[in-house]
Amino acid sequence: MSQRLNGIAASPGIAIAQAYVLKTKTYHPVRGTVNDIQAETERFRNTVAHAKQELQTIRDMTEVKLGAQKAEIFEAHLMLLEDPDFIDVILEKIEQERLNAEFSLHEVSQGFIEMLLSMDNELLRERAADVRDVTGRMMSRLYGDAYSTISDIAEESILIAEDLTPSDTAQLDLNIVRGFVTEIGSRTSHSAIMARSLGLPAIVGAGAAAGRIASGVTVILDASEGCVIVDPDAEELEAYRSKKAQYDLRQQELAKLKDQPTISQDGHQVELAANIGSVEDLQKVLSNGAEGIGLFRTEFLYMGRSSFPTEEEQFSVYKHVLEKMEGKPVVIRTLDIGGDKELSYMKLPQESNPFLGLRALRLCLDRQDLFRTQLRALLRASQYGQLKIMFPMIAVLSELLEAKRLLQEEKDKLLQEGAAVAGRIEVGMMIEVPAAALAADQFAQEVDFFSIGTNDLIQYTMAADRMNETVAYLYQPCHPAILRLIQMVIRAAEAEGKWVGMCGEMAGDETAIPLLLGLGLHEFSMSASSILPARALIHGLSRTEWAERIPQVLAMRSQQEITDYVHKFTRSEA
Repeated sequence: MSQRLNGIAASPGIAIAQAYVLKTKTYHPVRGTVNDIQAETERFRNTVAHAKQELQTIRDMTEVKLGAQKAEIFEAHLMLLEDPDFIDVILEKIEQERLNAEFSLHEVSQGFIEMLLSMDNELLRERAADVRDVTGRMMSRLYGDAYSTISDIAEESILIAEDLTPSDTAQLDLNIVRGFVTEIGSRTSHSAIMARSLGLPAIVGAGAAAGRIASGVTVILDASEGCVIVDPDAEELEAYRSKKAQYDLRQQELAKLKDQPTISQDGHQVELAANIGSVEDLQKVLSNGAEGIGLFRTEFLYMGRSSFPTEEEQFSVYKHVLEKMEGKPVVIRTLDIGGDKELSYMKLPQESNPFLGLRALRLCLDRQDLFRTQLRALLRASQYGQLKIMFPMIAVLSELLEAKRLLQEEKDKLLQEGAAVAGRIEVGMMIEVPAAALAADQFAQEVDFFSIGTNDLIQYTMAADRMNETVAYLYQPCHPAILRLIQMVIRAAEAEGKWVGMCGEMAGDETAIPLLLGLGLHEFSMSASSILPARALIHGLSRTEWAERIPQVLAMRSQQEITDYVHKFTRSEA
């Protein structure tokens, strides 16, 4: 009898294949005393050297397959192998306490893992997987075992694992691995990010039941719906083969829209842009027919490394992105560090609520040396394409005016130095703080555009942490309060002849798109994989009709009432 499991849809798609269960060996080292301390320390040092060599090989292979940004994951692993707080502490246990290398490694690594798992920051908690990966590699070497069995997969399979380490994911053979399911993980875990980069269907966080799947059993992986069917019967197999064929056909039909403009049924044109976090995302942007980049998250240039990127490093990346987009608009957001994004080499103050603390533009205005370096790199790159600069997390007008002043100062300096800078660079700001939305009429006089960051705008408006499961019900993109704020921002911008984009997840939400079209949003920026489905949807919508429906929608009392109303029309129009 078949079994159905549910998890988090990390990367969309449908796959049908036999299960391959990746067994991770768990070590329980016994505390032992060594007589030859020199020999034991040498054995441990050789283990470290061997792990470094393996990781450097995997890093280079990942760079070829996925690009430099994804390969930087392994820089963090290599940094751990050079971290004196990790390696030297283990050596001290061997030398001073005469403990065996296996037990010393286990004791120190467990301390690191427990510390990381106790953190409030989700990204730091996920660093525990990095420590496990490195420790597992070293422990297997000390015990004389092979570290991974991924290389043993010889036929089409869906990989089942407790979790996949970055090095596991980087070594997947896409000719035979059709997708994967993990017991733990989130949409922001390394394995989920890598799956999306590879275009591989994946479900994470499927729970302990996934660990009881047997190798060789047939598995259906519906990563679009977040479900796994184990040992399906003939009827289920036939149904999902049909569903997969329809899914594949739908992807082929959508691909035909790649080079088409985004025009509604009644002739109103909008722009569909993509959100990116690295230059490696550009290929998906171009292959999915994006009309521009609505958000380039520059903080990823600062992460996964041991020091701040130089002006030249940043200039090179910005120039590359602008050239690749061949004159299409590119909105680059200035550094947005803080909240859930921290830099190991930057000592930020400990704050009880970092999401409401020194982050994003607030941090940049406090650390003007960092900010000026980035502004110079952006300005120098501006001549290579249609650059638009955007400031994040603005709450009051003085922050915007100060950021613009610094930008102008750096532009003047560059021109005095004889550097080439584009004559016209649009400057905008994100609307993600309710105060900014409420004062949008004042901000609109000082910017060329707004981009609504709904991820933060919603959680700040609803006073609900979107990462907190107990209040997740309050994260409501289509709540009337959110829609009213969006309308307020668009009206304020249009009164000044300015345009408005949206770069939050809401921009690619198929329930929200008709409402946003009716509200008059000019640019929708989303993940590259959402662009073609959004274009197909907008082609079938009448902007005039949805604009006429907006007053009725804004008078409704709940998100549920609004979504039911939208579905009544979109499903009848489909």
